[in-house]
Amino acid sequence: MIKNKVFRLYESDILRQSTGETLRPGGFLLTDLGVKSCDFLPGAKVLDVGCGSGATVERLVSLYQFQALGLDSSDALLETGRKKNPGLNLIRGLGEDLPFPAKHLDGVLAECALSVMEDLDQVLKEIFRVLKPGGWLVINDVYARNPEGLKSLQELNFETCIRRALPKEKLLDKLVGNGFNIVNWSDHTNLLTQLTVNLIMTHGSMTNFWLKSSGCSVDASLAQAAIKEAKMGYFQLIARKNASCS
Repeated sequence: MIKNKVFRLYESDILRQSTGETLRPGGFLLTDLGVKSCDFLPGAKVLDVGCGSGATVERLVSLYQFQALGLDSSDALLETGRKKNPGLNLIRGLGEDLPFPAKHLDGVLAECALSVMEDLDQVLKEIFRVLKPGGWLVINDVYARNPEGLKSLQELNFETCIRRALPKEKLLDKLVGNGFNIVNWSDHTNLLTQLTVNLIMTHGSMTNFWLKSSGCSVDASLAQAAIKEAKMGYFQLIARKNASCS
């Protein structure tokens, strides 16, 4: 039996019309906040995991002068980024199998990325492995403020950062369980709310947004009900690999 193809919303132009190339709530607002919260030195080696077309990588290089690179599994998004800026270091790969040696990176950014990956625990293990002792992890992503609504989200037939959203407590447990020290958690659900407003203004309604998503097989009413039930929120989390880790 052939399964229905899962629709990858982040590869669709329909979302980009409201988010721009960042494909996430708030654009670079939390990117800059996260970078400034970490004590990166000039020339720091920073990876954007789930980089899309490389908007954050370009910013890390041009604004902060980091040795930044991006990794993504989407050939379509990587091709877009390479055409726009051939000089960017964009690599095809999976978060579960990072192509870097141990203790190689000063920092990792994951912006609306961890919640679309298949095996979060393995991704966190890999990020921990490639970070230097004392290295930083900055996560900007969605979370479910009502854990009881998770089942409906997970049953939706599309790939976007809401489908695998976790409750705050479960995400924190996974990070601590994989060796990270939590430095800061801050709620930025207002940015998700503003994105919803922008989508409605661009497309007329959220129902229209889902219906206009090319190739989307998701029932618009089911998607909206699932998102409402889970009470989706948006956060920034800053964590650090213990400096004493060998």
